[in-house]
Amino acid sequence: MAEVVGGFGFRTGSAAGIGVGPYAELTFDSEGDVDRATQGAVARMEATDVLVFAHGWNSDRSTAVRLYDRFFAPFPALVGPGVRLGYVGVVWPSMRFSDEPIPDFEAVGALAEPGYGCALDPLTRQALEGFWPGRSAELDRLAELLAEQPESAAAFIEFGALVRELAGVDAVHAVAAPAVPAIFTDDVLEVCRVLSRALARAGAGSEAVAGAGSGAVAGAVAAGGEGPGLTVGGGLGGLWGGAKELLRQATYYKMKKRAGVVGERGLGPVLAELAAGRPAMRFHLIGHSFGARVVSFSLRAVPDGARYVRSVTLLQGAFSHYAFADRLPHDKGRGGALRGLHRKVDGPVVACHSPHDSALKVFYPLASRMAGDSAGLLGFDERWGAIGHDGVQAVPGAPRLSLDTALREGVPAAGCVSVDAGSVVRRGGAPSGAHSDICHEELARVVVAAGRMGR
Repeated sequence: MAEVVGGFGFRTGSAAGIGVGPYAELTFDSEGDVDRATQGAVARMEATDVLVFAHGWNSDRSTAVRLYDRFFAPFPALVGPGVRLGYVGVVWPSMRFSDEPIPDFEAVGALAEPGYGCALDPLTRQALEGFWPGRSAELDRLAELLAEQPESAAAFIEFGALVRELAGVDAVHAVAAPAVPAIFTDDVLEVCRVLSRALARAGAGSEAVAGAGSGAVAGAVAAGGEGPGLTVGGGLGGLWGGAKELLRQATYYKMKKRAGVVGERGLGPVLAELAAGRPAMRFHLIGHSFGARVVSFSLRAVPDGARYVRSVTLLQGAFSHYAFADRLPHDKGRGGALRGLHRKVDGPVVACHSPHDSALKVFYPLASRMAGDSAGLLGFDERWGAIGHDGVQAVPGAPRLSLDTALREGVPAAGCVSVDAGSVVRRGGAPSGAHSDICHEELARVVVAAGRMGR
């Protein structure tokens, strides 16, 4: 049975907690099946241009609705008189870590009570129960280990085995499976050590973990050593922060796969159906984090020659910066997972990125690096980088703009373009940094420019 998030249908204004209208939600389950009532609500919209926004990993429906309300608020004052906007929030099963702050939503620790440290706070524990239904025994044991933090290698081995089981990784075959990240295959103590160091770096706002080494994860440790203030305690008890991050990464691993499924099998076909019924309606896709993966993978369902997707704006996208490349720099015989799909858009694909995003600068490369694979000549960061960290890579002719330039001069009418949004996307606490700092009028203006909707 697919995991389901409740549907809420068509709303205008404050009835849905959204200050603009008309507003509707498209609700999908974990297999990409849409709530048909929500699809019908979008089909009945009276709009020339529809903004379709997909939330990212650190969201439940409540935080997603608040995100949509904040992000959509500037648009009515930004568009031209011939534009009638409709607003759609995509709701798909994600995972909210309540100890991970979202700028301007909660103060650090406002949801998670203080003093939990490595332990699971009650709200995160409850969210994990919903994310992995029927796995209470495993989650109880993980919570117990995180609370007790035993200085025992056997405890870490048990913890790692439980996390692999929840993530659906077969420990026997994982090393040979090219799609399984090294964090689930390497020695669990070394993994927790590296993740603990990465947490320290993220908290200190330092440079991303980089470098090379013999082990797939061990190679992520910076060549210059740990640096001042980054030494993890000598005992094993100091590694439980890394263990908690391993659990977090297991949810990311599942959500990454789910986001692609929801986009390709869910949102993409739904948009095609809506466009067939309302051929004059123009869609402008917006995605944050793994929501950027959702909207990008939806392009696989756009028929050749169709022109209903008029722009795509990716906010801190949590997928490979090589995704749209026809040829990978490190493997000329292969292209990115979304190679050429930017040509399905009757307008630009704009990737907004920020150097202040610790989730993508530090943890995405760690989670994405594959078991048994070498970083090669390109180096760790370049090969495994995220599009929300440094923009579109290996797409010839794709311009790279500052946010000021994009707002002053606009963006190209087609193709991929990278916009450095670090001047506004810069606030947030550990471990994700500025990853969720996206509610800015400047970014709304980028969407308007990409969609050619301005005054």
